[in-house]
Amino acid sequence: MAGHSKWANIKRRKSAVDAKRGKLFTKIAREIQAAARMGGPDPESNIRLRFALDKAKAANMPKDNIQRAINRGAGLEKGEALEELTYEGYAPHGIAVIVEVLTDNKNRTVAELRHVFSKAGGNLASNGSVAWQFERKGQITVKMEDGADEDELFLVAADAGAEDVEFDEGVAVVTTADTDLAAVRDALVEAGYQVEEAELTMVPKMEMTLSLDQAMKVTALLERLEDLDDVQKVHSNLAMSDELYARLSAA
Repeated sequence: MAGHSKWANIKRRKSAVDAKRGKLFTKIAREIQAAARMGGPDPESNIRLRFALDKAKAANMPKDNIQRAINRGAGLEKGEALEELTYEGYAPHGIAVIVEVLTDNKNRTVAELRHVFSKAGGNLASNGSVAWQFERKGQITVKMEDGADEDELFLVAADAGAEDVEFDEGVAVVTTADTDLAAVRDALVEAGYQVEEAELTMVPKMEMTLSLDQAMKVTALLERLEDLDDVQKVHSNLAMSDELYARLSAA
């Protein structure tokens, strides 16, 4: 859609979380811990851990923090027992929201989510009431070096199975089927591209466009959800236009 971009949405999410560096490291550490617990401590054989390490590297996370998280996940050091859960809800104006969490206390997490939703005029919803409006996709963010050829990257990604590539502000956002994420990510790395993030995400089948004032209020809710310690990812079907991103950046 003209005026809307995947990168604008990623930028909004990244800038909100990156502003709180310590919290960002905590969230990445939890993701590394969960990945190591499920698939073992070797990133060569653990795709999910490989993705989490990409994210840690892009965030300049200290190596000691990374290794501790791997050790906790692998049971080599004592760590909290984390449970992966997904919650669904509605923000004001009918915006659908999916929240992915890693928590050691489900009751605390539900109470915090319910409080944030209700305070903003939204509500938690039952499982399945929102998820049908999304598709699970792979999404890869690649930093384009000066002089990098967009056509070459497009061909590498397409040959590996990518569905779409969007270029914006020196970044390529590559979309894949969920089952092709690892293959496309590895092909890009082997071709010498700098992958900053590779992750499974929930992409809305149809985005909803609101007025700027309405969208600002919904975005404030999304950022409050992202700020919760237990929350790893927040997905919505709010259309993130370049104009909205500019307004948010100036706020």
